[in-house]
Amino acid sequence: MSSATASNTFFLHSCFLLFCLLSAPSCVSMFSGIETGDLEKRDDLFPQILRDEAVARLYELGKVSDASGYLERTFLSPASMRAINLIRKWMEDAGLRTWVDQMGNVHGRVDGANANAEALLIGSHMDTVVDAGMFDGSLGIVSAISALKAMHVNGKLQKLKRPVEVIAFSDEEGVRFQTTFLGSGAIAGILPGTTLEISDKREVMIKDFLKENSIDITEESLLKLKYDPKSVWGYVEVHIEQGPVLEQVGFPLGVVKGIAGQTRLKVTVRGSQGHAGTVPMSMRQDPMAAAAEQIVVLESLCKHPEEYLSYDGHCSDSTVKSLSTSLVCTVGEISTWPSASNVIPGQVTYTVDIRAIDDLGREAVIYDLSKQIYQICDKRSVSCIIEHKVL
Repeated sequence: MSSATASNTFFLHSCFLLFCLLSAPSCVSMFSGIETGDLEKRDDLFPQILRDEAVARLYELGKVSDASGYLERTFLSPASMRAINLIRKWMEDAGLRTWVDQMGNVHGRVDGANANAEALLIGSHMDTVVDAGMFDGSLGIVSAISALKAMHVNGKLQKLKRPVEVIAFSDEEGVRFQTTFLGSGAIAGILPGTTLEISDKREVMIKDFLKENSIDITEESLLKLKYDPKSVWGYVEVHIEQGPVLEQVGFPLGVVKGIAGQTRLKVTVRGSQGHAGTVPMSMRQDPMAAAAEQIVVLESLCKHPEEYLSYDGHCSDSTVKSLSTSLVCTVGEISTWPSASNVIPGQVTYTVDIRAIDDLGREAVIYDLSKQIYQICDKRSVSCIIEHKVL
């Protein structure tokens, strides 16, 4: 099977999964008036909507970028605003009522037969990292719209037992403001009002940035974006696997059994800046060498947590077992000062991203890592500061 054929089959599987969830009584009992034979009756139409059109839309959305040559679409950037208009158009084409909220989330909703019932939410994020994969986030949005369009064309959309709402979240990646989940956080009601005061590297605050994009928001209106949990029946998201596991085992789809919690650290190591050619090795207090040793320790800890974790004996066997399969740790950003090839740096700063399904286990890793970072700094006569970054 060619890679193109395999990709198209995957897209059909993804969209059909949502269509089945929405339409087949045997899949979800909350829907009525839908016959499982619908696909057989319209077998020429559904591949067109659930596969061909979905693939075309994914590639179209993948070209909506602020950069030339790679995909970059950060929170409410010019490309993001173009994506908002495109996604709204597709939602309306699927028979959905659309709007954009004050955090830039795009909503498309159908009330079904009972507008007052708890709603099923489906969606993903439309923002990207720098040099992103074009299916990250976009797959969940496009597949949801495609599934509902298939029902709309088949005359089944208004027969849904409860409302269904597609949400394209404005910010998950947190690239611009280093604060992730602004879009979904607003809907979940977990963003404090002070979030609007957070600034980017240009010292532009979130509230001012929203205003630049014709979105006025206050602390009061931010709180009003929260969805009442009693109004939500559930949430479903189709997402591209951003790793090699499914491909390696040959499965087109998998079901997530847990969401990994995430902690970000900022580690600053300060030493003695000096000339690269005149300071003897025995007299150096080199923060780069200390940081390098710390990063190697991080890798060892995260590859073999069972060999390192102490945490005062609070880690159970089940926690350690969970870490052995879900723990991942990454150093993704390193900066030095003064950053010259002939100067021993005076300061090195790097970030650490730690993720694991077990929260206690993740905290144990942070505890043990922090202890070892400080020990390395003491051994090398440099100073260390570890900061927890707000997500």
